[in-house]
Parts: sequence; structure tokens; C-alpha cells
Amino acid sequence: MMLISRNQEKLDDVARSLEDQYKVETRTIAVDFGISDIYGTIEEGLVGLEIGVLVNNVGVSYPYPEYYLQIAELDKFITNMINVNITSVCQMTRLVLPRMAERSKGVVLNISSASGMYPLPLLTLYSSTKAFVDFFSRGLQEEYRRQGIIIQSVLPFFVATKMTRIRKPTLDKPTPERYVAAELSTVGLQGQTNGYFPHAVMGWLTTKLVPCNVVILYGGRMNRLQRTGYLKRKKLREQRNGNSVKND
Repeated sequence: MMLISRNQEKLDDVARSLEDQYKVETRTIAVDFGISDIYGTIEEGLVGLEIGVLVNNVGVSYPYPEYYLQIAELDKFITNMINVNITSVCQMTRLVLPRMAERSKGVVLNISSASGMYPLPLLTLYSSTKAFVDFFSRGLQEEYRRQGIIIQSVLPFFVATKMTRIRKPTLDKPTPERYVAAELSTVGLQGQTNGYFPHAVMGWLTTKLVPCNVVILYGGRMNRLQRTGYLKRKKLREQRNGNSVKND
């Protein structure tokens, strides 16, 4: 198993865990997907390996919902999000797909998001990048399915991860382990999937039963509330820190 991410220390921890638990040989490549000139390094690291399954799971979102023009360091934010959420999927597929095509065998799992199923105001750029991943995956599946290659678009709703900041799992916000176990059962059966039955129900409701404009309106309202709450908490923290400095 090859693990690719930014932090070598975390990669080493995960690699040791996988080797101890599953007795598989594990290698790592430490690169920052926010940078565009990393793919030569990755290509060198993959030399001689027969990649059977590629999981494009790297991703970045907003620190909190925000209006487009009010995002801090917007130019840098745009470049980083496109490099991480879009360029990585295209480039990693470019590196791995040719050998799969030669063998007429392979699986590519591209992790999109339910946020890519419709525009999501105040997370507009994130939503748009995930819509790209979905369209890219479904287009490639049609191109290569006759060669025996599975390319799947995975569109989860909330999962209890560090990125979503959800600490307590629930039925509709599962642990990563529970979500992945459910998602893997759809590979080869669904080219586009929400991956987990409660999420599939939510996906059906928000795309088939409720008009898209209503979903966009509700999503924008929900994100405005989250933005207001975040900024209030931030202001309170700054005030407390200011008072602490004065007391010192």
C-alpha cells in the first residue's frame, strides 16, 4: 500500500498501524498537494508498482462558510483549493490509469462530496471543485468502462472527521470506518454513489424530491448561520485573549 500526504510523521504513524494490523507492506511519499510541481516526485515513487486501486481522497474545504470576496488571501485560497481538490485528481489519474488500461483492470475511487451535487452558497468554491470531481469521474467511467476499469464518483454527506469538525458520530454522520465499509460494497455496482444508505436517502430527497433552488436557498441560509456563529465565537475568543494580556 502506498500512502501519499503532506506530513511525513503522520504518514509513518498510519503506515505502522496498517503494517501491524493487516501485515501489508506500506510505503509513503510526503508531498503537499497544494503545490503543482510534485507529480514528478510521485511518479518516481510509483515506479515498479502495479497499482490496482487508486483512492483520490485528498481534499481541503473552507475554515468556515464565507462570502467569496471576503475570504482571507483569496488568490492563495483559490490556487490551493484548485490544486488540492481538482489538480490532484486529474494528475494522479494520469499517472495511474495508463497501466490499468494496459492490464484492462483497475479501480479508481474519486472522493467528491454531496456539496458537489448542487451549488452551495458561502462554500461556493469548494462546492464547485467537488462538482468537477463528480463530472470528471463519470465522464472517465464512460470512456474506460469497456476496458474493465471501474471509476467511481463518491459523494458523501457529513462524516465524523477532523475536516468536518464533527466529534460525535450519529446515524447520518457516521465514523469513517462505518462509511468506508458501506461505500466499498457499492464498488462495481454504482458509478456514482453517496456510499452509505442514510446518505443515499438524503441524496435522493435533495436531488429528486426538493427543487434545486430550494436546496440552494436552504444551504445558503444554513451556511450564513454557521458563519455568524463562527465569527461571534472568534470575537469572544479575541476579547478573552485581550483581557488575559491586560491582566498579565
